[in-house]
Amino acid sequence: MYEEIKKQSRDAVLEIIERAKLTKGDVFVVGCSSSTVAGEDIGTASSIDIAKAIFDGIYPELTKRGIFLAAQCCEHLNRAIITEKAVAVAQNREIVNVVPQPKAGGSFATTAYNTFNEPVAVEHIKADAGIDIGGVLIGMHLKEVAVPLTLKVKKIGSANITSARTRPKFIGGERANYNDDLK
Repeated sequence: MYEEIKKQSRDAVLEIIERAKLTKGDVFVVGCSSSTVAGEDIGTASSIDIAKAIFDGIYPELTKRGIFLAAQCCEHLNRAIITEKAVAVAQNREIVNVVPQPKAGGSFATTAYNTFNEPVAVEHIKADAGIDIGGVLIGMHLKEVAVPLTLKVKKIGSANITSARTRPKFIGGERANYNDDLK
């Protein structure tokens, strides 16, 4: 099961990286219900093993491209974000004091916290793209214009996934010209 979940996660993140045209310095948010991946109701069967499989599929692909991971905590921590201190500093985000646990923050955020070099928690972030594994609602942590992506990978384990990239706002109306590279 670990290898299958890891592969599904890796395949999904690679497709998102390509389709969202993510580059070094971008931020990728992951919201993950390990319970849902296991086929259970959200928040009822948190699993570090499942979270680690997903993390091991996603994190190395982001890291080798210089893309930062932002791990969304569960509702018990108000969907706070665990990320590297460099991201919080770059986005001028106030660091808050909390350490996620499997049942208070979630197994994925706990895994990220225990793996990052300088993990910190922030209440908000503006990510360039992301994946929602199991219906945990990552939209609050994406930049303002989110564009849904339909992926070839439809599920990780038993959990449905949705993903999005972001783009700059179009402004100026009918007379404006737009940069096609930013659409």
